[in-house]
Amino acid sequence: MPLPPQRGADEPQHPRLPGADHLPEEKYAVLRRTCRRGALCAGPCGHRAGKSVRPRLARKDRHRRKGQCSLCPGGVAGISARYPDQGRRTPEDRHLLQQGAVHAADGYARTSGKTGVCVITSGPGATNAVTGIATAYMDSSPLVVISGQVGTSLLGKDTFQEIDITGVTYSITKHNFLVRSLEELPKIISQAFTIANEGRKGPVLVDIPKNLQVTDIDYNMENYIPSCQNSKIKDEFEIREENETKNKLKDVANLIKESKKPVIYAGGGIKSVDQYDLLKNFAQKINTPVLNTLMGLGGIDRQDPLSLGLVGMHGSKEANLAISNSDLVISIGARFSDRVIGNKDEFAKNAKIIQIDIDSSEMSKNIPAEIELIGDLTDVLNGILEIVEPKNNSDWLSEIDTFKDTEHIIDKNAFHPKNILEAFNKKLGSENTTVVTDVGQHQMWTAQYWSFEKGRSYITSGGLGTMGFGLGGAIGTKLGTPQKNVLLVTGDGSFKMNCNELATVATQDLPIVILLFNNNALGMVRQWQNLFSHKRYSETDIYDKTNYIMLANAYGIEGHKAQNLEELNQILENLTLDKPVLIECQIDHDINVFPIVPPNDNLLNLICN
Repeated sequence: MPLPPQRGADEPQHPRLPGADHLPEEKYAVLRRTCRRGALCAGPCGHRAGKSVRPRLARKDRHRRKGQCSLCPGGVAGISARYPDQGRRTPEDRHLLQQGAVHAADGYARTSGKTGVCVITSGPGATNAVTGIATAYMDSSPLVVISGQVGTSLLGKDTFQEIDITGVTYSITKHNFLVRSLEELPKIISQAFTIANEGRKGPVLVDIPKNLQVTDIDYNMENYIPSCQNSKIKDEFEIREENETKNKLKDVANLIKESKKPVIYAGGGIKSVDQYDLLKNFAQKINTPVLNTLMGLGGIDRQDPLSLGLVGMHGSKEANLAISNSDLVISIGARFSDRVIGNKDEFAKNAKIIQIDIDSSEMSKNIPAEIELIGDLTDVLNGILEIVEPKNNSDWLSEIDTFKDTEHIIDKNAFHPKNILEAFNKKLGSENTTVVTDVGQHQMWTAQYWSFEKGRSYITSGGLGTMGFGLGGAIGTKLGTPQKNVLLVTGDGSFKMNCNELATVATQDLPIVILLFNNNALGMVRQWQNLFSHKRYSETDIYDKTNYIMLANAYGIEGHKAQNLEELNQILENLTLDKPVLIECQIDHDINVFPIVPPNDNLLNLICN
């Protein structure tokens, strides 16, 4: 809640509030600005101060220290109350609701390569953030989430808005902390940033009781070492016995040399270390095609002759047939998830597996590996590049060319997601555009049809599949890379889950382009009901009367609606990229995502139309 404006020097002064006679003038001025009669509470409830606040001042100045009324025992309002000038809302402030805030921090981390940070309140604020934290955990995004908590003396007493958020998030964070004394806070914050970024990256939660938020501590900033300057922690690859490492690298080089049909299976790990040129050099040296997971898209230019694009349930025909017919799969920073491998007993049956990953727990977890290399991808790939021999796989690449789907061609004049995305691609350009998506059919259309050129250009929820990720993620993406165009591709089902964050987009005047695919359906679920449940549709048609243009306009955002390519091209021709805009594309609810592999089926059994 924003604090009220200060009184001017010429405004009438009020007598000191009860219980505050002993305070120095400087501290009393802070108190008066926060707690004078009629002022808003600095806590989340927004109650008027008046009688509910003033009697509490005499009780060890509890309210003075917390800046909150008795109805606001939790949260992080103590921070803004402690620093009222910094706590006031300004045009530069970013205020999102809890789930959206975590998604925004996640989007910031994914696009910038830095650690995302967000602050959430206690109780329902913290539980609202759980989905965002789990999303970051599944996709290995480095976050530091700071949550408010009830005072230390009230812990474990079922206090209003108390929740054991460290217990709740135990399985979806790399680590979490409950701060019990102010003296340990500087060390904990430093550790949180280090843990979030070392090894396989992920979220860390720091839970701070509100009495600690407003307590002073002496701290010498000269002793502060930013986490980015911490010495790199040696991973398993670096500290292994030299002979063992050399032997494994030689074994890898020999398998590559002997293979006739190798493929590189690259995941989000490549993006995590920003080693796109290294991946490209490796692929070119051994003349081997690259297949990407959903999180790995952008790891290699989609226009590169060696790029086969997405593999798995909605992967291209040539990618799925290539990995199915391969004799060697070189996995780099990928998890072998169920959406990629399908039936694990049928996956790449004739191939040996080389698995390279920084996370030892991923080794042979889903698919047994012939050789496991645990370590930083930069170190491992450089080690392989030094000893591997150049290779010519022209026969294999020619065979892959025959795998392409040439039967099912989409009419270039149809109002189809492929043509729509290509129109946006042409307008915005792929080199200077980051695409963010929610989850659903539109996510897969984007993965299939957008021409990704660079890393960190595709921001989406992969492992958890979080509907409602997109708008918060787009906000964070724009803040993380303000120099780039940001396109949010969303669907009517996903968009409704967090469309309230349009207020943040409008207030901050963030120039985000929102492409809303409206098929009046939960499209992906409806598609499964169509293909695998004999068209027994249930709760997937959402023919409501939502006017998305009016919704955007209500928040002060420009909105347009297109029902054919001609209308869309006219909108895009006049589109300026210096302000937020929503473009709704009304598409047929029977347009499905193809190809598709039935769940837990052989990748060879893909349905192309």
